[in-house]
Amino acid sequence: MKRTYIKLFACLALLVAAGTSCDNNFEDVNTNPNVPNTVTPDLLLPNIIRSTVNENMGMAWGIGNIVMQYTAKIQFVNEDRYLWGEQNGIWGTGYSALREIQNMHTIASNASPVQKNYQAIALIMKSWVASLITDAYGDAPYSEATKGKDKMFFPKYDPQETIYNGILKDLAEANALLAPENGAVNGDILFGGDVTKWKKMANSLRLRYLMRISNKRDVKADLQAIVGNPTATPVFTSNADNAALRYLPTVPNQFPLYTSRVGSFDEFRLSKTLGDKLAQLNDPRLAIFARPTVASVSAGKPAYVGVPNGLDDVGALTYNGGAQNVSRVGGNYYIDGFGTPTDGNLNIARGIIMTYAELQFILAEAAQKKLITGEAKGYYEKGITASFNFYALDVPAGYLAQPDVAFTDAKALELIGTQKWISLFYSGLEGWFDWRRTGVPDIKPGPSNLNSNKVPVRFLYPSSELNLNKPSVEEAIQRQGANTINTPVWWDK
Repeated sequence: MKRTYIKLFACLALLVAAGTSCDNNFEDVNTNPNVPNTVTPDLLLPNIIRSTVNENMGMAWGIGNIVMQYTAKIQFVNEDRYLWGEQNGIWGTGYSALREIQNMHTIASNASPVQKNYQAIALIMKSWVASLITDAYGDAPYSEATKGKDKMFFPKYDPQETIYNGILKDLAEANALLAPENGAVNGDILFGGDVTKWKKMANSLRLRYLMRISNKRDVKADLQAIVGNPTATPVFTSNADNAALRYLPTVPNQFPLYTSRVGSFDEFRLSKTLGDKLAQLNDPRLAIFARPTVASVSAGKPAYVGVPNGLDDVGALTYNGGAQNVSRVGGNYYIDGFGTPTDGNLNIARGIIMTYAELQFILAEAAQKKLITGEAKGYYEKGITASFNFYALDVPAGYLAQPDVAFTDAKALELIGTQKWISLFYSGLEGWFDWRRTGVPDIKPGPSNLNSNKVPVRFLYPSSELNLNKPSVEEAIQRQGANTINTPVWWDK
């Protein structure tokens, strides 16, 4: 027994000694020299851009293209019939990104010297993400969002007007901060560190958001101040400035649909609304957005046929004799199933935040409404040309002279809105946001819609918010209106 105690004591002594020895150099042994111990803005920026742009593209595919009748579904047609339920992607991804954006801004602000360019980029990304959230849902957490570290676990919902005030203020501040002499920007998968392009993006977004609220506020002076001083407030001047993420053939920057099943991709087809309009205009963008039907190609007479939106399951699947007689979405939007990625198809399938073409249509509308100086016709035609050029197409001879394209004052806003709608194909939810403000084009609910013949104008608040932050949500609902997909947001009332 005595020997047993002696052995036990010796073992314990060895364990204590070993533990003490390990404790003396614990950090050295357990520190990976290949992993950074501190986070810098350049490490946060790539995923901030990637996650938000990819979510925006996902919403374009699942909802944005459908509700704006660029595409229609032939299977699992609930979205096309407005049986939406909750759409929480923008909310969840958006607030996760906003936390990282706040971290990036804080790190840049605390650096010595202060990293002003990263501060500015954080403000731009914050503004864009906040706009997606508020334009999709209306009133939302903003001033108290991302403040969990300050024990603000139940943030209030700010009125949309307040959110827009913050967005416009932040974008103006970003413009003032950005300068090449304020340091290099690394980790920038959008513009490759070109701060001049970020500056142009900030001011182009300002014009977008000023037009967004132009039915609620006099924005003439603000618009003209930006447009009238290109040195201080530069905007996009060509497609080379587009805020559009160029995807790569390999992870993690692959096009979001790259690994989708062919069957899932083929549930979505060309909408008759877009197809008929492009065919009427003899518009070659149709061959980018869609492919000829399988049956027509087999017959040696390629033809594009769209399916009406809002059909029931049987009607959608059997329309025009079935799936082989309805056009699929363009192959460049699903690279995996149609060959090796190339410069051409990767250029088309970009993650769009905002383009030069959209900016030109914004300026055309503003000029037509006398909100800025300039010729509406010139901006309008530059917008059309930019949209064609984005897809490596030239504007066909005679295209601009067609009766349904040629600019006239009598139809100016309808023409601008229609061409802007075409140019916003697969651009997130932007087409839907803009349509809610302008009513152009004339989108009609499908025959089997389940929303009382109304096109939805917002998303429902997530049920998690109703469960965990109920007082704040209820205050927002009391102010904004019923939590339904038919309640317009502030700028849409």
